[in-house]
Amino acid sequence: MIVLKGAPVSQKIQTEIESELSLWKSQGMQLPHLSVILVGTNPASEIYVKRKQEMCKKLGFSSEVIKLGEETTESEIQKIILNLNQNLKVDGILVQLPLPNHINARNVLESIDAGKDVDCLTEKNLGKLLTDRAIIKPCTPSGIIEMFKFYGIELRGKNIAVIGRSLIVGTPLMHLLLKENASVSIFHSKSENISQQLKNFDIVCVAVGKANIFKYSEFKKDAVIIDVGMNRSPDGLIGDVLNDSDSTPNQIKAATPVPGGVGLMTIAMLMKNTLTLAALHRKQAL
Repeated sequence: MIVLKGAPVSQKIQTEIESELSLWKSQGMQLPHLSVILVGTNPASEIYVKRKQEMCKKLGFSSEVIKLGEETTESEIQKIILNLNQNLKVDGILVQLPLPNHINARNVLESIDAGKDVDCLTEKNLGKLLTDRAIIKPCTPSGIIEMFKFYGIELRGKNIAVIGRSLIVGTPLMHLLLKENASVSIFHSKSENISQQLKNFDIVCVAVGKANIFKYSEFKKDAVIIDVGMNRSPDGLIGDVLNDSDSTPNQIKAATPVPGGVGLMTIAMLMKNTLTLAALHRKQAL
């Protein structure tokens, strides 16, 4: 089985960003700035935000994390976002999800200026994605497409299943795969007999958020598995798919590891999106 590691793909994108930024520095241009809003003390969210900060520092981006208490109200978050929208030094705004239960995430996300919506989650940017007019694309789905390209995995004409229909991963990934001329089926929590249908697909992208809900032996022989799951366990992070390859050797052709797979790509694409928006802002300022 080929292990589809995210590190070499992420490094390729980082190198491209560093090359572009070296030109910016030579011209005295202001480097990109990313603002992240973190509400509450979700341990997983804190880790993700820390990794994003580390990547910003590595690439030379300026960044800030606005930490807010669990009790913060929806209107208070929206007021902060409004200020960031109006701040010309801010190129990208990211609200770390999930938010506390008393906050309507959609209302908060819609407060972000579409031109600073670095994760491509506003209605305006999702609509542009659907109509092939997107300037940037959602981080995790676009990162998955980059992995397919890097490892030479053909998508054209392939039967691909996407399990999960969230606006963060499943739904936008479906559209990106269709653009690559794949035949795509999408499954979700109300779909029946998913396990019985898995062997019909050449590639399966699992974004459910439940640990080990599937296992390698359930998939078609020589299938490619993209595991988007990041679930915490006593042994660390584990995916949505259980690696039972010891009992079924050579069942799977290729799969992403957890950790070390898609998660690295999400952060890399966040940096790429921030750079893209920053470049657009610099151009508009001329």
